[in-house]
Amino acid sequence: MTTSASQKVVGPEEQYSLAKILGIWVAAALPMALLGWVAHPALAANSGPLASGVIRVVLMTVGLIWQFVLSMIVVYREEGDLRWATIRRRLWLVKPRDPKTGKPRGRLWLWLIPIIVLLAASEFVISPALNGLWIRILPFFAEPPQFAMGPVLESPDVQAQLVGAWWFLALFVVMAVFNTILGEEFLFRGVLLPKMEGAFGKWDWVANGVLMGAYHWHQPWGIPGNIFVAILFFALPAKRFRSNWMTIIAHSMQYLLTIPMILALVLGLM
Repeated sequence: MTTSASQKVVGPEEQYSLAKILGIWVAAALPMALLGWVAHPALAANSGPLASGVIRVVLMTVGLIWQFVLSMIVVYREEGDLRWATIRRRLWLVKPRDPKTGKPRGRLWLWLIPIIVLLAASEFVISPALNGLWIRILPFFAEPPQFAMGPVLESPDVQAQLVGAWWFLALFVVMAVFNTILGEEFLFRGVLLPKMEGAFGKWDWVANGVLMGAYHWHQPWGIPGNIFVAILFFALPAKRFRSNWMTIIAHSMQYLLTIPMILALVLGLM
């Protein structure tokens, strides 16, 4: 008797070789690096700070959209279709499952509370410390001044230009969706993580976090912090609970401050 895609349950997956894992990683990391270090300087030459920042955000969003497309290509080649039931099963877009029984349990969502709290603390304390040490050791990885968006948005002139600029808010919303859901999480926790045990054994979640953090060559000043966060707060919960939603929700928390701030700029409240 055949089993439809909607009836399949999350279980053992045919595993990737190390070469295939690294191949998919390069397919995600290389375009982002080229967009960040080649396309952005070329397209933003002679542009003002705001225009340069917008160009960079657009290019990074293009790279994240490519990661979604790459994920769908992989799923289609492996599964033969892109039905929601197939995508949901293959990318672990399911309710968190008990590590012992493998059955979904509603109360496991409560793990998101300590995960999000510790993630926030890490982003404000541990990651900056790791990144600072990294830059002191390798100063050539420091963020170029023209890449930093924060100082640009603090300028009164730029803030005045953004009043009523709803396109600017829409741009950040699109980037957020592809960053924390359809792009990085679909690819790293959906496509890769379920297939990495064959190459890395029980430490596949550690390897997954390292790969996800190390792919950030488009912003190498943050690689150590990204690796730390990706291992403990993204890869580990997804692996333990066999649910990508745990990671998607935690990863999306970074935009709880960014999106309201952009909205305030557009409304002229800053």
